[in-house]
Amino acid sequence: MIDKSKMNSTAKQQETAVLVAVSTQRQTAEKTQEYLDELAFLASTLGVKTLHTFTQKLECPDLRTYVGKGRLEDIKAFVTDNPVDMIIFDDDLSPSQVRNLEGTFKEEEIKVLDRSLLILNIFAMRAQTAQAKTQVELAQYQYMYPRLTRMWTHLSRIKAGVGMRGPGEKELETDRRIVQDRMSLLKDKLEKFDKQSITRRKERNRLVRVALVGYTNVGKSTLMRRLAKADVFAENKLFATVDSTVRKVTVENIPFLLTDTVGFIRKLPTTLIESFKSTLDEVREADILLHVVDISHPSFEEHIEVVNTTLQEIGAADKPVILVFNKIDLYQQAAEAGLWDEETEPAQPVDVLPTETLIEQLKRSYIAQKADHVVFISAEQKENLNDLRDHLAELVKDKHFRIYPNWENIQLTDLDWDA
Repeated sequence: MIDKSKMNSTAKQQETAVLVAVSTQRQTAEKTQEYLDELAFLASTLGVKTLHTFTQKLECPDLRTYVGKGRLEDIKAFVTDNPVDMIIFDDDLSPSQVRNLEGTFKEEEIKVLDRSLLILNIFAMRAQTAQAKTQVELAQYQYMYPRLTRMWTHLSRIKAGVGMRGPGEKELETDRRIVQDRMSLLKDKLEKFDKQSITRRKERNRLVRVALVGYTNVGKSTLMRRLAKADVFAENKLFATVDSTVRKVTVENIPFLLTDTVGFIRKLPTTLIESFKSTLDEVREADILLHVVDISHPSFEEHIEVVNTTLQEIGAADKPVILVFNKIDLYQQAAEAGLWDEETEPAQPVDVLPTETLIEQLKRSYIAQKADHVVFISAEQKENLNDLRDHLAELVKDKHFRIYPNWENIQLTDLDWDA
């Protein structure tokens, strides 16, 4: 058994975790492993190293401890013999499950997190603007409120005064009141931010608005940099972008606004969707959507479905869409993925095909029929971006000339586009 107290306390140690998931009739073992890989990527984004993963096949997760008694004993044995800081579960845990699991690992002093809390922590780390920080904090409180337990008694010290705690009132009730007050304050702040955002968007009504949407880490920010020629932060980690970024772009002498938005993900916490309402309004009020897809990912079709479902939930599914299949430079062995039928299947492996040939093959595949406008690019390698610009110009010009039917007689210098 490793004595954690003997570990060097002066040097900052990388936190470690074990991941836990359950396979059910609705979720195969292969799909569970894929979700665990994504969960490990989420953990690494937060700077956490995954030491081991545990899975169990059940009809449904155990109502008390998520996994069965035997698997729970296996996990306890592993964390006892290894320097584990936290256990991360791939699904949301109920308040009772959190309490039971924290009680099980109390002696080891190990943190218990579920997928939603992990994503919330990443958002908290990534948020830069006051609005995004407020949105994330509200989402965190909304997540934690039903999970308040006696360990939250320290919150009673935050606020004191007449009427705060009467005779016989439980500490937990006090904590809940404090959290409710904080959530009300954060909601009021967000309402002010929303009013400011609405005013800004009204000022932009003179321009066509294009929003980048897609699964997280598909290359939206990199594409934003290529199209807008702007210094936009991009990183090969999940949720590199939390704050929306707006840039003015011109295509064929037609100006429009391009917005980079937060990426979507499977099992995205509903509290985040609610809290990021104003950010998602950028998507809802856009005229055109650039739906970016990582074609090199083995589950890119499921990613498309997740994004489309989220767009449907926020009321943005009826907009003109350009489906942008990105990262064709990383696309390997597409024939094995079943993208071609017997008549169009290439005679040689895709990874040795010239880029132009690969794109032509993809245009004849079934995925090219998924939308009216489909393009295949590599934002990182700047491949086939002209094709994307052509499709974008077609839709932008169509919308723009509805706003300005006499545009050809208007000089760009006559308009203040930076308002």
